[in-house]
Amino acid sequence: MAKRSLSSLTAEDLSGKRVLVRVDFNVPLNDGGSITDDTRIRAALPTIKDLIKKGACVILAAHFGRPKGKVNDAMRLTPVAQRLSELLGKSVDKTDSCVGADAESKVQSMVNGDVLLLENVRFFAEEEKNDADFARQLSSLAEIYVNDAFGAAHRAHASTEGVTKFLSPSVAGYLMEKELQYLQGAIDEPKCPLAAIVGGSKVSSKIGVLESLIDKCDKVLIGGGMIFTFYKARGLSVGKSLVEEDKLELAKALEEKAKAKGVELLLPTDVVLADNFAPDANSQIASIESIPEGWMGLDIGPDSVTVFQEALADCQTIIWNGPMGVFEFDKFANGTNSIATTLAELSSKGCCTIIGGGDSVAAVEKAGLAEKMSHISTGGGASLELLEGKVLPGVAALDETV
Repeated sequence: MAKRSLSSLTAEDLSGKRVLVRVDFNVPLNDGGSITDDTRIRAALPTIKDLIKKGACVILAAHFGRPKGKVNDAMRLTPVAQRLSELLGKSVDKTDSCVGADAESKVQSMVNGDVLLLENVRFFAEEEKNDADFARQLSSLAEIYVNDAFGAAHRAHASTEGVTKFLSPSVAGYLMEKELQYLQGAIDEPKCPLAAIVGGSKVSSKIGVLESLIDKCDKVLIGGGMIFTFYKARGLSVGKSLVEEDKLELAKALEEKAKAKGVELLLPTDVVLADNFAPDANSQIASIESIPEGWMGLDIGPDSVTVFQEALADCQTIIWNGPMGVFEFDKFANGTNSIATTLAELSSKGCCTIIGGGDSVAAVEKAGLAEKMSHISTGGGASLELLEGKVLPGVAALDETV
């Protein structure tokens, strides 16, 4: 069922109302405590600005890092409040704690259009335990709930799931709505042919996704370190490439499942090898049938790129999750960059291209092609779980559309 969105609430519904908004502000900081990438803060702006415009008192709840239920001064949201103030062009106050006297008094003194950031919700162990009393305390600050934290929607925590039992309506923010529209839409009602490109180093972390995508897709292209587990399962020599010995049978089963369903499952035909895991390693290109001993695969080869490009050429929807190689090393980034460029070109021809979270997002941004894609997901684990067909607790808890 579709979830009710913030767009369904008017200025009349929201003016003067205290609205608790769960956002994903888990941004990277440098050693000096400055934000190095504010993408997640920017992603929440449409929801925050809409609430300001409609005269709501906007109370933001967020987590940062993993403080393990204790106050950790290095994980306070002070730099986030500062950056958000700059982006909104208005002062954003921050509480000393997300619940308690300080939060209550700052909420009480808010006027229409004010924005208040609650301190890190994970300073309380009760947040991750989804403790009902803690959820009640949090929700007592507000009257309406908006969840715009897709990146945390796969967690049943107090601020993502528990508070919905005490606040009504509970609706999706604009970022959450967009994520669901693209990711869920691509799985449930794609424009076909539908292709998935799955990369990353381990089969084990992508089992559920591969299983699910083989059920839904016309084509599944596999890259990254996990390809060597598939090759070894076929009886090929892989040198000292990464292999998950306990997943060989699974790799065989996935290939057989794809074959039985008539799904085109493509693995690279050649690879870029290195003599050790380093940016300045010696490298050579080899066919997958002739990987020499003592070498490890760190990228897909040029022939594979061509094969993948040809397979993607007629696709109408493409989901990409996980890089093709160790793109952090320039010498082994060509496969990933070539796929990113191909998707950007296909986007311009009307193909729906979805970058499904995690390292593939970093790869597309590094290649300077983020703007060219149809949708870039802000969720790592949440994107994966949605693509696996799992129910996300933070989404399930929201009101249905009427």
